[in-house]
Amino acid sequence: EDIKDKDVLDIGCGFGWFELNAEKRGAKKIVGTEFEEKYLETAKKYIGSEKVAFKQGSAIELPFPDNYFDTVVSWEVIEHIPKNTENKMFQEVFRVLKSGGVFYLSTPYDSFFAKFFDPAWWLIGHRHYSKEKLEQFGQKNGFKIEKIIVNGEWWEIIGINNLYIAKWIFRRKPFFENFINKKQNKEYVKEEGFTNIFVKFRKID
Repeated sequence: EDIKDKDVLDIGCGFGWFELNAEKRGAKKIVGTEFEEKYLETAKKYIGSEKVAFKQGSAIELPFPDNYFDTVVSWEVIEHIPKNTENKMFQEVFRVLKSGGVFYLSTPYDSFFAKFFDPAWWLIGHRHYSKEKLEQFGQKNGFKIEKIIVNGEWWEIIGINNLYIAKWIFRRKPFFENFINKKQNKEYVKEEGFTNIFVKFRKID
């Protein structure tokens, strides 16, 4: 109900997988953003739908007018924005959302196993967030939480480490990618786990 016939913003769209998903779900318009123009090249090359547009823009300075979108999503992005700018991101999402609009967010979860088996946490301080911290960001910036799910388990940990090894050491696609993806998908069907947190916020006026 938050996608069909709605104007949707995807902050940190990557290769555009969500744009394709939202189009299939009947979105009226989907706009994907990335911090730098070069990161939009692949999405622009392969997604030619009239319902989909791409625009360079920062999560903490969105290039859109006030009250513009029905729905905003941001999958695995908040942990990559500059440290201590999370409130600014929430303020910007609040600004561009219409009254009563919703904001879906996912990010690595602040659990022992999720951090311990995340090489990026050890090497570069890859951020993980607790339920309480995300709730704090929301409440401070005009949102209420409607739903929180924590899921992803050992296959998610195997998958992310497989990605790191394949990408940064061997410069290739992940090993056994389809097999691991299927295992990960089964984990995410369950609304339980310890690696990733998904939150649905609603703008309150």
